[in-house]
Parts: sequence; structure tokens; C-alpha cells
Amino acid sequence: MSHFRLLFITGVLASTMVLSACSSSPTGRQQVLLFSDQEMSQLGSQSFDTLKKQEKVNKDAKTNQYVQCVTDTLTAQLSPAEGFSDWEVVVFDSKQVNAFALPGGKIGVYTGLLNVATNQDQLASVIGHEIGHVIAQHSNERLSRSQMTNVGLKLSSIAISGTDYHDAAMAGLGLGVQYGVLMPYGRAQESESDIIGLRLMAQAGFDPNESVSLWKNMNKASGGQQPPELLSTHPSHDTRIDDLKAEIGRLPAYNATRPQCRL
Repeated sequence: MSHFRLLFITGVLASTMVLSACSSSPTGRQQVLLFSDQEMSQLGSQSFDTLKKQEKVNKDAKTNQYVQCVTDTLTAQLSPAEGFSDWEVVVFDSKQVNAFALPGGKIGVYTGLLNVATNQDQLASVIGHEIGHVIAQHSNERLSRSQMTNVGLKLSSIAISGTDYHDAAMAGLGLGVQYGVLMPYGRAQESESDIIGLRLMAQAGFDPNESVSLWKNMNKASGGQQPPELLSTHPSHDTRIDDLKAEIGRLPAYNATRPQCRL
């Protein structure tokens, strides 16, 4: 078979695969999702099990109860998910000011975040944002892009340890090679998760205005040091705050009971 004919056939197959996998995100953004919910849930669960073995898990009952309360209040607003039945949250002892959520309903919160997210509403803003990544299938989207640019990548061959696909799988989930080092999603995905998380926290009864306060705290905690927006996959703090304020103005009135999660 000639090189040209091989390229042509590969292009036709790739185009067919992309067209058959086209989908829309919760905000209406077009996506290509090549993997099933079950496949992504299995991958997320494998990753989370590995993280729990390698990271120090926080055992403080009050801290865990607080984070669980915020998470449960948020996830109670969600419809049953495909690929898993329950959300699991684990608190990790780390100075990292961060959190993550993986396919399969796995949520990790670092204790360093609790020094910056100073109340239940600000914590709900972060966890809601991370849940937004799962709801919008951003890991599937990123891994699908890897599939299309790396012909040899097959999800059926991916396991979290002991395979050639380890790094690609972890990157697709946003976790990086060194566990605990979170890799940013693209700007469109980050902004989309901001919107989803904001809607979710407001629906659950949390104060969406506290999402703005959170990012002011984030800016203060970083000492105002952030790369220029054009050099970062994340929106700048100022852009993020402006976008959140605009979205807050568009939120409908929710009649949710005010949560009572306290540390």
C-alpha cells in the first residue's frame, strides 16, 4: 500500500471516529469524546486508589466531616451519573492549595486549600468547580485528543501502573507523572467548570458571591505572582473574577436551604 493511500485511509478513519464521537458539554461547547463512561470511571478509580497509597491521607474527624458535608451538599443536586453510583471524597495532608475530581466520582481535597477557602461557600466553589470537570467529561475530552494525536494510545491497554500508557493516562486525568502534581486543563475547560460549579453551588444553597472572594484570597495567597494570561492555560485571576461576577448576575433564584457545614 502506498504511503499516500495509507495516509488517506488513516484520515478517513480518523474523521469517521471524530464525527461519531461528537458531543456537547453542559454549556453547549462541542466536544469529541471517544471513551465510554465505564472506561473513564475505571481509569479514575485506578488513579485514585494509587493516590491514596502514595499520598498522606488526613485522618482528622472534624476536617473530614466538614469536607464531606460540603461535598455531599453539592452532589445531592446531581442526577445519577453513568459509570459510577457514589461520590467518594478523601482529604490529603499537603500544603498544596488545591483539589481535584476524577471520573468515577473521586474527589481529593488538600488541607492547604482550607487555609485559603476560609468558609463553606468558598470550599464549595472549589469542589463545585472540580465536579464540573467530571460532569463536563473534560478528562475524556483531553484523553480523546491524545488518542487522535497518538495513534498507538488505546484505552483498553491503559492501566495506572506497569504500562507504556501510564503517563498519557495520568495526563488525561489532569494528574501528571508525579502523583499529587495537578496539571491544568485548557482555558475553555477551566472557564466552563467555573460556570458549572457556580450554578451547582448556588443550587445547593451556598453563596455564589463567595467564589469571587475565594479568587481574591487565591491572588493574595500567591502574592499576586501569576504568569501572563496568554502564557497560561488558566484564565488570569482578574479575568476569572470578572467572568464569575457576570455569571452570578445571570443565575436564577434558587430556593435551597442554607447549608450548615462548619470546621
